[in-house]
Amino acid sequence: MLSQFLCTSLWFAGNAILFDIIKKFPGEINLLANLTSMVQFGFISGTLIFAFSTIADIFSPSKVFFVCGIAAALFNLCICLQVNDIHMILLFRFLTGFMLAGIYPIGMKIAADYFKDGLGKSLGFLVGALVLGTAFPHLLKMFTGKFSWQYVIYATSALSGIGACCILFFVPNGPFRVAGQKFSLGSCFGAFKNPEFRAAAFGYFGHMWELYTFWAFLPAMLILYSQTHANAGLNTSLFSFLIIASGSISCMLGGILSQKFEAKKLATIALSISGLCCILSPIFLFLENTYLFLIFLFCWGLSGTADSPLFSSLVAKHAPERLKGTSLTLVNCIGFAVTIISIQTINILSKEMNSHYIYMILAIGPAIGVFSLLKNLN
Repeated sequence: MLSQFLCTSLWFAGNAILFDIIKKFPGEINLLANLTSMVQFGFISGTLIFAFSTIADIFSPSKVFFVCGIAAALFNLCICLQVNDIHMILLFRFLTGFMLAGIYPIGMKIAADYFKDGLGKSLGFLVGALVLGTAFPHLLKMFTGKFSWQYVIYATSALSGIGACCILFFVPNGPFRVAGQKFSLGSCFGAFKNPEFRAAAFGYFGHMWELYTFWAFLPAMLILYSQTHANAGLNTSLFSFLIIASGSISCMLGGILSQKFEAKKLATIALSISGLCCILSPIFLFLENTYLFLIFLFCWGLSGTADSPLFSSLVAKHAPERLKGTSLTLVNCIGFAVTIISIQTINILSKEMNSHYIYMILAIGPAIGVFSLLKNLN
């Protein structure tokens, strides 16, 4: 869990320093969407290669995690190089995302190798660590505000290196690890013939349509509210961290509750609440009461992540045993492809319509996810 937190602090490192990069490249008008999308695209490319090579099932997951954690830290550091081409920055974010494919899904594979009955709970804490890691660069940015933006990059790269070493030295192969087999495209996609696997996967895809776009545009949402409500005085970095990080609590709580209640029902409830938050977002963006606005965002942050470990445990539970790691990686790959479409859609719409209303589009994902879950809900 600690390693997952430390290494995934790289994920939104570029977003935390977005306004510093904009100052360096003032002509780039789509940096928010493009920086985030390049990490996601790198992650997708990595998961595809990991899936087709069955790396997660053939090699020691801990060693794969270590190599990727170190490589991701180095590519993240490359942002600090004196480059005058924005495409190089985007390339380094892509490569960082590529290596994150050997951290997030591999971390879930390691958890699945250690836990059978308590997988939902363990994934709750694991994904909670990822959420906290994702939020952490915003906190670093707040504390290093008086220093050069490079310190955020130095810190996140150092944390990733420490996390990679921790997993290598302290986490051997799990007792439930099953030796992998050669990749079979038919076997992996054949898992979708299982209605339980399909329901969990499509629920996850709907969840992903919303979550990363909400995280990516949260600072913009806070800035928009501050600009339209003169007395708000919101600290963007602080509240971005707190709202995203609050999701780590709901992840852990969701994992714990899955020990007593059916994971699919809990995921359906959480996804329904976050979908409702998407629909209600214009009301709270126009609302004069800043406290109610922040309470709403915290509710959105909590509900938006509560179902993450539940979907992961459901996918792992119903995946083919000998291709569990590969199936998790493949579902992750599709899910993150969905995030790119969502992020770019919101980015385009933000130029065409009132920004107060654009986040209602995010409700499409939860609606599809809830429909899939209810269709197969026992």
